[in-house]
Amino acid sequence: MNTKTWIIFGALVVAVLGGLILFSKKDQVEVANVDSNQIQPASEASGNIADQVFGNKESKVVLFEYGDFQCPGCASAAPVIKTLSEKYKDQLAFVFRNNPLSSMHPNAKAAASSAEAAGLQGKYWEMHDKIYAMQNSWGTLSADKRTDAFVNYAMEVGVKDIEKLKSDMGSKAVASKISFDLGLGKKAGVTGTPTFMLNGKKLDQYVKDGAIVASNTDGAKPIWSDQDAFEKLILLPAFKEAGVEIPAQQ
Repeated sequence: MNTKTWIIFGALVVAVLGGLILFSKKDQVEVANVDSNQIQPASEASGNIADQVFGNKESKVVLFEYGDFQCPGCASAAPVIKTLSEKYKDQLAFVFRNNPLSSMHPNAKAAASSAEAAGLQGKYWEMHDKIYAMQNSWGTLSADKRTDAFVNYAMEVGVKDIEKLKSDMGSKAVASKISFDLGLGKKAGVTGTPTFMLNGKKLDQYVKDGAIVASNTDGAKPIWSDQDAFEKLILLPAFKEAGVEIPAQQ
């Protein structure tokens, strides 16, 4: 390869790399001025899609989950969090943010897209629960078959306009929402899923026999996998600290 050829080749490489960098920056969502510990309203940065909130949006106690729909741990945590968020729906705000680990879970982002698309028709939480419940069925599907699966789940949970759902699944708005969530997760220091934050504090405790123990203790498990421990050691103290009253029957 002569000098002239090398110069041309080098220029092409620089141009391609420059284009990739510009493309990457273009796709990034700016969250520097966004407080990841606050429930986020719809904004241009989030594709005009607000945070997905279950329960009392005005609560002083806010539980954030950064989750991946294809993550086995997230699927295990889902029924625990669902039970507790339903039990304390008047006292707790539960926010789910998408954190698909696409390099490990190739269908996770598509699952997130289908949930957000269902949310645009008022069926976010129904779709969220369905996707987790059926994780073993869609996790290894090819791209075309996974779409069919998500569409079927949407119909089962009552999404009415399926053509709109399909369109929204591939829309810029939904893609922006997922990128926005990922940006907030990165800002919050999320490195894996599920990651839970309660009023800005990361819940990384491990428990055994109902007590918090060191993570390397034999038989210890993440606190989000133990419903009783999560309730007694995490939620109830948080309610008390925030001055949130719990009805006697609860």
